[in-house]
Amino acid sequence: MSDQLLFTIEVFINGLMAGVLYALVALGFVLIYKASGIFNYAQGVMALFAALTLVGIMDGQVPFAHLINAVFGTDVHHFGWHVPAFVSIVLTIAVMVVLAWAVQRFVFRHLVGQEPIILFMATIGLAYFLEGVGDLMWGSDIKTLDVGLPQGINETIDQITFEAFGYGFFIDNLDIVASVVAAVLVIGLVLFAQFTKQGRAMRAVADDHQAALSVGVSLNFIWILVWSLAGFVALVAGTMWGAKSGVQFSLSLIALKALPVLMLGGFTSIPGAIVGGLIIGVGEKLFEFLIGAPFLGGATENWFAYMLALLFLVFRPQGLFGEKIIERV
Repeated sequence: MSDQLLFTIEVFINGLMAGVLYALVALGFVLIYKASGIFNYAQGVMALFAALTLVGIMDGQVPFAHLINAVFGTDVHHFGWHVPAFVSIVLTIAVMVVLAWAVQRFVFRHLVGQEPIILFMATIGLAYFLEGVGDLMWGSDIKTLDVGLPQGINETIDQITFEAFGYGFFIDNLDIVASVVAAVLVIGLVLFAQFTKQGRAMRAVADDHQAALSVGVSLNFIWILVWSLAGFVALVAGTMWGAKSGVQFSLSLIALKALPVLMLGGFTSIPGAIVGGLIIGVGEKLFEFLIGAPFLGGATENWFAYMLALLFLVFRPQGLFGEKIIERV
């Protein structure tokens, strides 16, 4: 094979891996939109908040330490212990469940039956609230997240490809783990949505709040359940991105990359989030490698996904796997 073709194959594979990370964020959007009809602007901040909480628990950091020290004149920042990664993950999941309960109890419980734009505005407020609480609770400094996930080049793939083609492919171990985790998540969520009573209730609530209430569906329970699931997905996404690039407040901006993924895959499709993520990941990497760098001076990854999503909106507004809207004219 020619060197150009080998480079293209490597870029293609790395694009698939990047697309999986985008899809992990998009899954949280899909879950909440599919179950409640709400576009959750706060999903990216939830991933940040989950990652901050995980790091804080693992390092034994005192929550709200800066506030406590400022009020009481103390100088306490850490408890003096380190919590194992597995225990920290379980405790973080518990925190996200409590957050889901609080969101339902204090926000969306009072907005039942309101227009979608009002619910969307509520998630914008929730995003800024969570960002402020995360800063106050755990601090704004950049944190290193290490839960034991393998990182760095996969030596096996590098050796096999070098022996076969004379060129070793650079594939990150963390990206491989993220791909496996995403596949397991998608399979589990699809099975849950299709074959469980709670999954069917989620779809009923998304179609019509009042109709779901009239047939005995507990709106409060369903919203707590779906926000808990979205919180778990946010934790997975925040862990993967945090392990890759550090836990910092710019992590919340990954939600913006999930938007074109949703436009391609469809707002109500769990498999569509994965397919859309893979298309975006591969598309932006190949475009940068084949066209952006040689002819446009590079830096095309920042806008290519949105241009591709715009084209999809023109020809297929509901996305590849979205539900077709049929209206009587």
